[in-house]
Amino acid sequence: MKFSSKMERCGLSPMRKFNPYADETKARGIKIYHLNIGQPDILTPDAYFQALRDFSEPVLAYCPSTGVPELLDGVRHYYRGIGVELERRDILPTNGGSEALQMTMAALLDDGDEIVIPEPFYPNYHTSVTLAGATIRPLTTCPEENYHYADRARVEACINEHTRAILITNPGNPTGTVLTREELELMLQIAKEHDLFIIVDEVYREFIYDGQPLTSALQYPEFEQNVIIIDSVSKRFSACGARVGLLISKNKAFMSQALKWCQCRLSGSTADQIAAAALYSLDPSYFDAIRDEYRRRRDAMVRKLRAIPGVIFAEPQGAFYLMAALPIDDADRFQMWLLQHFDDNGETVMFSCGEPFYATPGMGKNEVRMAYVLCQEDLERAMDILAKALVEYNKQH
Repeated sequence: MKFSSKMERCGLSPMRKFNPYADETKARGIKIYHLNIGQPDILTPDAYFQALRDFSEPVLAYCPSTGVPELLDGVRHYYRGIGVELERRDILPTNGGSEALQMTMAALLDDGDEIVIPEPFYPNYHTSVTLAGATIRPLTTCPEENYHYADRARVEACINEHTRAILITNPGNPTGTVLTREELELMLQIAKEHDLFIIVDEVYREFIYDGQPLTSALQYPEFEQNVIIIDSVSKRFSACGARVGLLISKNKAFMSQALKWCQCRLSGSTADQIAAAALYSLDPSYFDAIRDEYRRRRDAMVRKLRAIPGVIFAEPQGAFYLMAALPIDDADRFQMWLLQHFDDNGETVMFSCGEPFYATPGMGKNEVRMAYVLCQEDLERAMDILAKALVEYNKQH
C-alpha cells in the first residue's frame, strides 16, 4: 500500500516527538521540566468555564460554518479596542490557529509554489505548506543579528516567479523577535509591491516586554487587501485546549475560498466558541499581570543562560520562547541522553530540538527552543539542570 508523498515529506513535531521516551523516563520516577511545548501554566479565565456551565441548549447542534455570532462579535469588540474595525464576514473561527494555517495554505498554494518564511520558524508551518504541494523559501536569520529579517534587499532576494505569499510571526515563535512598526510596514509594502499575500501569525500579540506598543498588521488599512491574520485564544487566554482559532482578512475573494474549507469540515465546536466569546469580554488590563509574569520568567531564563559557557542566544522581546545554540554536537542526541541517561537528583529537562525549525538543510542541529511557560522557580531549576547536563554530556562525548 502507498502513502501520500506529501505526507511522507512531513516530519514529526519536534515539540512532541520525544513524548514516548519522556513517558518511559517518568515511569522510572524521574521528574521532567517541560520546556518543549508552549503550554502556559497561567490559569484560564473563569469566564470561559462559566460560559460552558451556563450553556444549556437541549441539543448540541452544528454551529454555522462561518462561526457562532457571539464569538464573531466578541472578536470584533476586541479588535475595535486596538483600532481595527472588522465585519463578521472578515472573520472565520477555526479549530485552533493550526487549522487557520492549513486552510490558508490550501487556499493560496499549488504544487510548485513557494512561500517566503524567515527561519527559524514554527515547524508546523512546514507541514501545512508541504501538504499544499508548495515549498518554503527560507529567509535565514541568526541570533547574532537578533534574528533581524525586515530588510528589503534580503526579503526581495527570496521572491521569484513561484512566490505566492510571505509568512511572518509577530511576536516570533521560536525567536521572540518583535517587529517595530516601521519594520512591519516595510514587510507589508514589499508584499503589496510584489502582489503577494502576507500572512501574519499574531497569536502572541499581547506578549511584548520591552515597551513597544501592541501592533497588528490590520492597523495599516492601505495594505488590508494583502493581509491575512492568524489568531487564537490558545496563548492569549491560556486556553490551548479550547481549540478556537481565527482566520481574519478583509480580502473578500480570499475569505470566499477559505469558506469552502470551513464548509467541508462542517463547523467548529459550538460550545467552545460560545465559551471563547466570553474571553473577549475581559478588560484589557487582564493582560498586564500576565505580561509582567512572563517578563519575569524571561529575565530569569536569560540570566541563567548567560552564566552557562558556550550558549549563544538573543534575548526575546516577545512571545514566551527562546532559541539557543548549545555547546553540543547534536540536539536530538543530547535530548535522548537527557531522558535516558541523565538526571540531577531525580530531575531532567525537555526542550524542542532546533533542526526542524529551519528549511535550510544542516541548520539548527545544535540549537533548541525553550518555552518559559513554567513558574520562575522551576525555570531556574531547569536551567541549573541544563548547565550540569552540558558539562557531563561533553565529558562523555
